[in-house]
Amino acid sequence: MSGSTIVGAYPKVTPSGLDMKRLIASASMCVAILGAGIAAQANAAVVNHLPTSEKVIAITFDACEAGKPAVLDEKIVGVLKQEGIPFTVFLGGRFVRDNAAAVEELAKTANVEFENHSWSHPKDMRELDDADVQYQVTRAAQEIEKVTGRKPKYFRFPGGNDDDRTISLVEGLGYRVVHWDKPSADPDPKISVEKLSSYMLSMAHPGAILVFHINGRGVETATALPGIIAKLKEKGYSFVKVDDVLGKQHAAGQP
Repeated sequence: MSGSTIVGAYPKVTPSGLDMKRLIASASMCVAILGAGIAAQANAAVVNHLPTSEKVIAITFDACEAGKPAVLDEKIVGVLKQEGIPFTVFLGGRFVRDNAAAVEELAKTANVEFENHSWSHPKDMRELDDADVQYQVTRAAQEIEKVTGRKPKYFRFPGGNDDDRTISLVEGLGYRVVHWDKPSADPDPKISVEKLSSYMLSMAHPGAILVFHINGRGVETATALPGIIAKLKEKGYSFVKVDDVLGKQHAAGQP
């Protein structure tokens, strides 16, 4: 078939060095854009405020042992019971083990929600390997359920230190990650009642998630809390547990 043309046959083209550099640069840019998009999606999965326009606020507490034994702050518990408002406690598993009687008693309160705050409150869970991240979550969940009779659905990273990998691991265990609008100020030994109250009230908006400590680290929390609650009520806010809003969102099939 000499002299005939073969349909579909094309001359072989070898890219020049410059073309190859451009191709690699273009591919790298695409990968970077894709990676940024994936990271944005993962970070978007962290709940920093409740998805609602209603004037509701979630008052949450961390109860953990950050390197040393801690106890449940009974003064704060007394304020919450007196106020009769719903609240959420993110429990460290080791804290629950070491304060089982107090936590079991708190579980008798109808308006309290218990969620997961890791087993031993490692400073930065990003430094753990996959198996250790999963252990921190599952071991805490076992202790929380054993003592309170309730299975947690939400997880709060110690210090809010997370990344795409750790978030994915936690979500793979069936949890949603819930943090806060702004970091808590109540562990500051120098903060006054007035400054703590002003700081927390400045964060008030529909769906705000406020975070305090109920493990003895909230230096002025028990004193400041009644005034904070009163001021929020004056502004027309009511209070919810985290799952009161996120649970309805999930039931409605919303992401």
